[in-house]
Amino acid sequence: MGTENLAEKAQILIRSRLCSPNFIFKPLSDSPDSNYSKLKFIISSSIMEACNNSILLLGPRGSGKVAVLELVLSDLLEEYPDTITVIRLNGLLHSEDNSALKEIARQLCMEHHLLFSKMASFDDNSQFMIAMLRECGLAHKTVIFALDEFDLFAQGKQRLLYSLLDAMQTVTSQAVVVGVSCRLDADQLLEKRVRSRFSHRKLLFLPPSKEDVQRLLEHILSLPMDSSLACDYAAEFNEKLQSILADKRFKEIISNYLNSNSTTNHLLRFLFIAISNMDLKSGFLSLENFKAALSSIQRQPKQECIKDCSILELYILVCMKRLEVREQNSYNFSSVMKEYKSVHDSFPTSDYYAQNVCLRAFEHLLQRELICFADNRGHTQSIEFRQVKLVVSYAELQEGLKSYRSCPAILLKLIDR
Repeated sequence: MGTENLAEKAQILIRSRLCSPNFIFKPLSDSPDSNYSKLKFIISSSIMEACNNSILLLGPRGSGKVAVLELVLSDLLEEYPDTITVIRLNGLLHSEDNSALKEIARQLCMEHHLLFSKMASFDDNSQFMIAMLRECGLAHKTVIFALDEFDLFAQGKQRLLYSLLDAMQTVTSQAVVVGVSCRLDADQLLEKRVRSRFSHRKLLFLPPSKEDVQRLLEHILSLPMDSSLACDYAAEFNEKLQSILADKRFKEIISNYLNSNSTTNHLLRFLFIAISNMDLKSGFLSLENFKAALSSIQRQPKQECIKDCSILELYILVCMKRLEVREQNSYNFSSVMKEYKSVHDSFPTSDYYAQNVCLRAFEHLLQRELICFADNRGHTQSIEFRQVKLVVSYAELQEGLKSYRSCPAILLKLIDR
């Protein structure tokens, strides 16, 4: 089989892995301290001991909360196929109490082969849910409620949460509520009557550690030796991959990317782009693939605009950044000109322009939206006296200066001071 065909098969295999949450999070679930193990223990103990429970999964978007929950639920459905019913709700779709209870009733009817009534009122659906929880409890069946975007259910009167948690207070019911939210204060949004019925268990999903990232990279990118791919090709592919993973330049690329996008989801996106850049003729991954992926993801429109600025405009941007570094958050064109003059006095150069020329450059930066007015007040004031602020970050400005072909060396020194 040709190298290109083997490389294409390897590319398809790794892409399919990147799109499979079960494959990605399985190696992270081996540790007893992992969120997978903790969540599975809480839910399985509730099933075995026939008790009610509630728990919140909290963390930034893309940290794997829903993926880990689905992995736990799929494993539990295999272990207890006849004793679990899973009800899934999403706050983006079902935050309104009436629609949420109607959806719960619909899923319960579908699960237990009952006739669902679309015309049922809120009270009818509420009574039906309570009755079903009682019947499931008597039959030693556990109902698991997975509430994604949990914080959206905590808006308004919270009748759904109250009805659900209040029904779980009875001896006969047997249910588990798992809330998923990117808000760390989600439990504080609950009303007192709802909070008093909540178990207040929380699992925090943090960005992966360096060791976890290393394990993920090896787990996702390494080719299996017992697949349809040739053993010689797979062995050589894995050998080259190990040399890339051990390269200091690669570690710097991963570190730079994770500094700005630290969640697992962002890492998977980065790897998908790198795999898509793989040269099918050579058949192997290279360091250049990851460099290209980093540059394509980290493209910043503001950084591109800096490349088209004049030297004078760069001086104005650097002067504004120096004012901000000195914690002078309130400044105008006149303040910037004072800083510009002090820079010229300290480092005399030929790049010194009259104030009216600087004002035109200042107005051009406003048009390019690299700087903006600090507030909407002072419309009657002249531009020179209105408060302004930088729109570009320090990192964008620094990278923009470095990539600027004829950038004066003094500006690079000033931005680092």
